[in-house]
Amino acid sequence: MTTLGNRPRTALLVVDVQNGVVEGAHARDAVVANVGSLVARARREHVPVVWVQHSDEGLVRGSEEWRIVPELVPGDTEPLVEKNYGDSFEATSLEQVLADLEVGRLVVVGAQTDVCIRSTLHGALVRGYDATLVRDAHTTEDQTAWGAPPPEQVVAHTNLYWSYQTAPGRTAGTVATADVDFAGPS
Repeated sequence: MTTLGNRPRTALLVVDVQNGVVEGAHARDAVVANVGSLVARARREHVPVVWVQHSDEGLVRGSEEWRIVPELVPGDTEPLVEKNYGDSFEATSLEQVLADLEVGRLVVVGAQTDVCIRSTLHGALVRGYDATLVRDAHTTEDQTAWGAPPPEQVVAHTNLYWSYQTAPGRTAGTVATADVDFAGPS
């Protein structure tokens, strides 16, 4: 279990499911639907849902591209963390938000797989969190024009390597949406 003391809770971390991030992303509609089902389930089970929203020159704060997709609506009491870097912990309030919620385990969903999802997963693990990636609830856009593999291969590779991540006293891994267990390690 987590190496963070007095952090018994799990949170669903929804990373960058924004119009300009997932527009045209691989399996966009299926991923957004899976994220939505997990958000609904977390709310029913009284599991904190923490939203992360990226801003940069292409995602200008307040613009339509910056907004969270219309299928997902953060609750009024659910924390929303704004970020400017790939790692959702970097120069943000995320650590304090999670500490206040007594969260030591994260279930991670969102976009983009090859940037913000990977960075956030690694950032969580090195900071002492248990970090589970929901393998059918993250996506990325096609970056093949710049030499990247096709998006379905990026998603598959991330799922593969995160399945084998380990760190002393912490757990990592992947799980399908249908098999997420907010009560314990997936």
